[in-house]
Amino acid sequence: MLGTIVNTGAIVAGSVIGVIVGKRLPDRLKEIVMQALGLAVILIGLQMALSGKNLLATIGCLLLGAITGEIVDIERGIERLGEWLKERARSDSSTFVEGFVIASVLYCTGALVIVGSIQDGTVGDTSTLYLKSLLDGTFSVALASSMGMGVAFSALSVFAVQGSITLLAAKLAFLQDPAVLDAVTSTGGLLIVGIGISILDLKKIRVGNMVPALLYAILLALWLR
Repeated sequence: MLGTIVNTGAIVAGSVIGVIVGKRLPDRLKEIVMQALGLAVILIGLQMALSGKNLLATIGCLLLGAITGEIVDIERGIERLGEWLKERARSDSSTFVEGFVIASVLYCTGALVIVGSIQDGTVGDTSTLYLKSLLDGTFSVALASSMGMGVAFSALSVFAVQGSITLLAAKLAFLQDPAVLDAVTSTGGLLIVGIGISILDLKKIRVGNMVPALLYAILLALWLR
């Protein structure tokens, strides 16, 4: 669990720094920072998505995941959790919930979550999660400077997801299969592109409702291998 603990700490620390810095930045600088972050997220997402070997399968999983998530309305559930946390934190930030949702999906999507957590849980190798901690901490500074402390509370989502995978690592080792990682990376990349588009305010995409696509990607990869 050490890797996950460090990861959550990096998110909280980065968010605190971002909030402090954000209070001293004029709105135009906050806006350009978010635009730069949005472009960076889209670039990372595209690189991940295009690295897949079966793009048609990735698109199919995304569509199935979007339909499933929309029926269940996963994102609304995440928003309700964010609203509950906002009340407990007594925050008056208008972007608290949005920051929590965006950061939660961003930090819990991708192959690093799976590989790093399983490595930590099976052989105690925390190097992958330390790398993820550095990336998440850096992104938290930029996100929190504009969206506030809601970003910091996404550390709870990361702790829950990565902690669960770490504790169940021995039984989830099959997720490190190259075919599975390829599918997760490609599908997760498309979700990250959606996050980038939302950050840029080009279109509000309910990325949280597309998260089941990752499960479909895993199941399809296991079936085809």
